[in-house]
Amino acid sequence: MPLFVLSKPITLHFLTQLRSKNTDQITFRKTLVRLGRIIGYEILNMLDYNIIEVETPLGVKAKGVYIYDLENIVIISILRAATPLVEGLLKALPTARLGVIAASRKETQVNLGYPREMEVEIFYNKIPEINIKDNVIIADPMIATASTMLKALNIIKDKKPKRIFIVSIIISEYGLKRILESYPDVNIITVSIDPELDNRGYILPGLGDAGDRAFG
Repeated sequence: MPLFVLSKPITLHFLTQLRSKNTDQITFRKTLVRLGRIIGYEILNMLDYNIIEVETPLGVKAKGVYIYDLENIVIISILRAATPLVEGLLKALPTARLGVIAASRKETQVNLGYPREMEVEIFYNKIPEINIKDNVIIADPMIATASTMLKALNIIKDKKPKRIFIVSIIISEYGLKRILESYPDVNIITVSIDPELDNRGYILPGLGDAGDRAFG
């Protein structure tokens, strides 16, 4: 399963800050940036590279690594909540080309259980040209029912990139299942898999509405 859960103490420390209702807006936003940077470095370890030889200032040859895939990265930001997360990704992946997808979600509430799918409309997307050499990263900090992410994947998959990475901070068990059923070859990177959704489709325990907490 192409699933990577970054459950190290540093990522869990930052996740705890995000979950706390006492975390203020600025700290929340900065913490998303920090996690984005950490995740970006994790992605670097998954990219293609060559072994090369360089000469040191002392005139000695040394073998090293050149990650040539750094030149083949496209980051897609799901507006608006992903903006701080993408800022962090760009600190680790500064040569990435950037695209955006803007979607609106109709709030749904059910009497029992949780909504199986949210009504999502993508009303704007601006995506750079993608080719078969590219590694595409789709960033959305919270993936609940995965309705928005699945629509984004429908757009990106047709462009046939080399790899697709989904980057989130929290994904629900249900959202994860939906994505892997439809796109089993997509790489999913997250900090936590949360067990439940409430009757409005919010992740539990979650961290609330990431966009509202980051921007008001």
